[in-house]
Order: sequence, then C-alpha cells, then structure tokens
Amino acid sequence: MTSRGSVQIGRLSAIAVALAVAVGSIVLPSADAAPAQELRWGPCPAIHDASPAARCATVQVPLDHAMPSGPTIDIMISRLPARDPGRRRGVLIGNPGGPGSDAIGMFSRLPVPDEMRDEWDLVGVQPRGLLSSTPLMCTPVSDSQRLALLTEGGALHRRRCAASAPAYLRTITTENTARDIEVVRRVLGVSKVSLYGISYGTLLMSTYATLFGQRTDRLVLDSAVNPALVWNGIPGSQTQAFKSRMNEMLVWIAKHDNIYHLGRTPLAVYRQWSAKIVAESGVPPSLAAPPAQVGDVPTGLRAVAQQYLAGVNLTAEARARVENLIATLTVPGMQSNSLLLSITRIAAPDRNKWPFVAMRINGRAQPKAEPDPEVVAILTSLQDLQSVIMCNENQMPAQPHQVPASVFLNGVVADVFDGPGLYYQSGMACAGAPAVTTPVAVTNNHLAVQPLQLQARDDPQTPYRESLAMHRLMGSHLITVGGGDHAQLGRSHPPLDRAIVEYLRTGTTTVTEVPEPPITASLTTPPTTGIGRL
Repeated sequence: MTSRGSVQIGRLSAIAVALAVAVGSIVLPSADAAPAQELRWGPCPAIHDASPAARCATVQVPLDHAMPSGPTIDIMISRLPARDPGRRRGVLIGNPGGPGSDAIGMFSRLPVPDEMRDEWDLVGVQPRGLLSSTPLMCTPVSDSQRLALLTEGGALHRRRCAASAPAYLRTITTENTARDIEVVRRVLGVSKVSLYGISYGTLLMSTYATLFGQRTDRLVLDSAVNPALVWNGIPGSQTQAFKSRMNEMLVWIAKHDNIYHLGRTPLAVYRQWSAKIVAESGVPPSLAAPPAQVGDVPTGLRAVAQQYLAGVNLTAEARARVENLIATLTVPGMQSNSLLLSITRIAAPDRNKWPFVAMRINGRAQPKAEPDPEVVAILTSLQDLQSVIMCNENQMPAQPHQVPASVFLNGVVADVFDGPGLYYQSGMACAGAPAVTTPVAVTNNHLAVQPLQLQARDDPQTPYRESLAMHRLMGSHLITVGGGDHAQLGRSHPPLDRAIVEYLRTGTTTVTEVPEPPITASLTTPPTTGIGRL
C-alpha cells in the first residue's frame, strides 16, 4: 500500500507499502451462463511489459454487479497458454498485490516453475480502475492542494478521482474485482479456476473463493495480509518490521564489502547511505543507524570501546531524528526528495533488489535524469487506485490522538518509515472519505481443496504474525519460508517450487518449511527493468 501526499516519483514509490465476505445480497446470473462475448486475442499493450508469448483481450463486465444488464466497463486479461497442450491441467488466474499492482505482466515478469508454465494457462486479470481496463481517471494533485493531503487526504483523492465518473469510483472494491474475475471465468468457458494471489492478492483471491467456492479449484495465498486490519491497520503493522529489514540489508551489504566497498560494518554502510541521501535531498534520513560494532570504534577510543558503543547505540535514534529535524528546518529540502531513500524503502522486502541499492550508494548504478514515462504511468495508476480502494472499504476506526504525530512525521520531516503507519492509524488518510462498502468476510466453507499459504518468517510487508489470521480464516496449509523476502513466486527456489507444483497438481503437499530462497539478481550489474528503470 502507498501513502499519499507526494509529487516526487521516488516518494510515490517509496511509501508503497505493498498489501472480503459478508454474505452478499447481490444476485448474479447462473455461474454456467456464459455472457455472449467473443474474445479477440492480440498483443498486450507495451506498457505492461508482458512476454511476447502473452496475448491480451478485453472482457465486458457490469459496472454494478447488482445490475448485470446495466452499463459495462472493460477488463483486460492476459494469457500465457500452457506450453504443453497435451498436459494442460486448467487455468490459473493471478494477482500480484497492491491494491493497484499491474496484473497483465505478472506471469511474464516472474520466472514461474517450468511445470506451471507447461501445464496451466496463466491468466492475469487487470483489476478495474487500472490501465488497459477502464481506467480510473484522477486529476493530478496541484501545488495548491499539497497541504490538503494532510488535512483531508481521503476527501481530496475522492474528489479528484470522482470528477469524471463518480459512480465508477464507488465500485472500486475488492469484492467487485472478485466478481469481475468470475465473469472472466465464465467467458473463458471453464467450470473452475485455480487462483494465485500475492500480498493484497491473497485478500482478493480469498474473497473470490468465499463468493465462488464451487468455482474455485486450487488457491495459493502467497504472503498473506490480515483481513481484520483493512485498511487503517495495515501500514502500522509494517513499521517496525521494515526498520528491522533495513538493518538486515545494511548487514548484507557490509558482508559484501569486497564487491561494494561501502564499509565492513552495517554502521559504516549506513553512513555512506546517509551521505548519499544528504547529497540528493539536502537533509539526512531520520531513520536510526544500526547498532555500532567494535569495528566502528575510533582507534583512540578502543580502551573504552564498550562505553563508546553503549553511548552511540543508546542515542542513535534521538540523534538521527534531531539531526534530520534541524536540517529540515534550516535547509530547503526534505528527506523524501531523495530517490535513494525511496528505492531503499521499496527494496527492503526483496533481497534481489539489495544489490541495486548497494550499487546506487557506491555510484555504480546512476539514476536516470527522468524516470521512464511507462514507470510513472504505472505507479500513478497504482497510487490512485490504492488511495480509492483503501478508503472505499476501510473498516478500522481512526485514532485521532495520533494526528499530531502524523502531521509531524508526514508533513514536517517526511519520514517514509514511520509516517505511513501513522497517516492511516490517525485517520488522516481517509479523512472525509468514509467507506462505501463492508469487505467480504473471507472463509473456506465451500472449498473442496484446502488452500496453500506461503509465508516468510521476517517478511516486513506482510508480517508473519499478522498473516496467521488468514491462515486461520481460510484453513490453509502453511509453508513457512526462511528469511524475509516478500512474495515467493518466481524466486527460482527448487524446494518451494516443487511444493507449489505438487499442490497445484494434487491439491496437497506435506511440505511445511523451506529455507530462505537464493538471491538470483546479479551482484554487480544494475538491472535494466523493474526498480532499475527509476
């Protein structure tokens, strides 16, 4: 999920915090009654960076599922046909999370196990509101509206995104997206579909499985969210985990000093990282430095090393905040103006992005003068849809006593680690934009096959403890993954890949734990796609 209130693409990206069924009263046509639609498959729009083997088509779905014969909107779908038609087992529909992440290129970007690619049609259903489906058209935030993002964030986003189609904005919900998937299933002409949801996608796919259990075959929940925290509680549940993960990144970079030459201790790396942020934004980060080690003690103070370390470590957080505040008040700049800070926040949950962070610090990976227009468009679409959906179905009461802290952290010092949680907890994120629906209460009551859930122990984006709520609600078989990488599909991790394929083929697996996946990214060559395009 992403917090609001930034013009810089770096900050827009950084606060991305990546992430239901009351018994529905909506009556749909029979699940077997396929709408009379002819799919016209063709190349996918280039902006989605889909594989040349993927083909895209457009499906019409009701604007309002309570009025199936009323106005319609477009939903784009992508399909990678099973490479071995003789072994084809069915359709697997995926969602990469968000809310608001682009689904068209999901299976193109992720190196899925060969068996999945060979035996299933891999289908991405672009959520309503995103590019290439009928997009939610939001006017840009003007300079005069910046302050309003803090005081009436939800109302401002609702106005700017409802200006052209207010009725459409109210339909941007998880439940409606799940019902769109059901229309896609019927148009594809299959009796059941398997589902793969990542992060927020676990909520979306669990919602589909709750509404359409008899149409659900296999269900994989990869890095699950806690439905009870939707939405004001989600960013706050990530705050401390992200800080811990940041320290782990610094430890990793220090261990690879022979490659990056940024220092042999996490604190040494932090100082290089902080200096780069100062160079980009004019102010140091407010994130506390990692604990000092013996190697950080100046030579002349080795005799009192323990006292030195105790003093440095006990005051680290206070010093970081004070130094940041003084600089912010005296220098025309904010830490969120640093693209490196934004990229660091994005990269923390994924070790395959850590080499790129290291190369940005040491200058081996230079920033682009301007981000690619495609990246800007995708991120803007994600941000806008996320802002809408999180307020449309928010069910967590606000905590007004947190408003002063939120104003300070978001409006004064632009803290990308502590700010997002308080922005939502305080109620500022959805101020003036009350929920328009109640999320579906997810359950597995009608599933013939037990869902599979994959969860990393130290994942900061969907913390392990919170993910267990989905485990209980959906009665899933849980595989605990070592380390803290967020999202497990496509990591070329043989023991886990085998378990996923076994589950998809048979509906079960005996695997309950696998080690941390390998880093597959180059340690020395900057990427040319994904985060490297910023």
